[in-house]
Amino acid sequence: MAGDDKKQPIVIKKIVAGGHGHHGGAWKVAYADFVTAMMAFFLLLWLLGITDDAKRDGISDYFKNPAGIKGIGGASTSMIKLGGAKEMPRGDRTRNQDVSQTTEQPERKKGEDDLQVDGNKATETAEEQAKRKADKKVLDNLLQILKKAIEQSASLRKFKEQLYLDITPDGLRIQIFDKKNRPMFDLGSAKLKPYTKKILYEIAKTIRTVPNRISISGHTDATRFHKGYVIYENDYGEEIKLPYTNWELSADRANTARRTLLKGGVKVEQIGRVVGFSSSVLYNKKNKTDPSNRRITIIVMNRESEFDMKLTEGADAVKQELTH
Repeated sequence: MAGDDKKQPIVIKKIVAGGHGHHGGAWKVAYADFVTAMMAFFLLLWLLGITDDAKRDGISDYFKNPAGIKGIGGASTSMIKLGGAKEMPRGDRTRNQDVSQTTEQPERKKGEDDLQVDGNKATETAEEQAKRKADKKVLDNLLQILKKAIEQSASLRKFKEQLYLDITPDGLRIQIFDKKNRPMFDLGSAKLKPYTKKILYEIAKTIRTVPNRISISGHTDATRFHKGYVIYENDYGEEIKLPYTNWELSADRANTARRTLLKGGVKVEQIGRVVGFSSSVLYNKKNKTDPSNRRITIIVMNRESEFDMKLTEGADAVKQELTH
């Protein structure tokens, strides 16, 4: 028995295989986010590399105020010129001004606008100045041709109180207003009146002769409007029903004007921007339901405005990458 006490105890250890569970794919999501962020980063580096300091300041301002809407005092908070900002009402002009009246832009004081995105004039080369002058000459000539065509056309002369032509920093602006008992479109519709088609065809005959791109915007008054519903598809593929409001109406009217101009001979590649502003950019702020707030604005853009539009499109693309 004494020998048995000297025996060592036997320990049996069992190892069970397959103890590790299935690993998840969370790292793939993180990696995909990293790759997307890097792509956006290099897009941003590319955009910064092709612009100077003034342009970069403009892009910075754009992200602070993407809509380009003017702030208090009427000054735009964005250094990038956008159609919406330049189409803000310019004082309380009466809508019955003669079409032959052209608003002259006040001469800039030395150094006053040096920080704007259109560049410092002091650094302009002789070639750039020549291009600017030639561009202005083309638009001035276009303005005179349009005014002459309206005066000489018996069918258009009676509508000249609903037309306003002027030269803006963006180019030649043509505004067609509603008038009491003489609207441009059917009530609450994007269907043009026959006389509005004639006006647009006459405008098309002139602007089709130049290579400049054009911007078309639709505007409504502040009267609440609701006509049926529109079916949209959200990011998850689900269909949602939203009311048809002044936003949809103004955009549809701008598109109707675009199609009519194309029928009148304007080239497809001339169309640069088509947008609906609803009642966000009123012509007559004192009377938000005034007929003059219902209008179509066509801008024959100059070189600077076209460049700024392309720059804005580039900023929009980068912003979309950064926010998705």
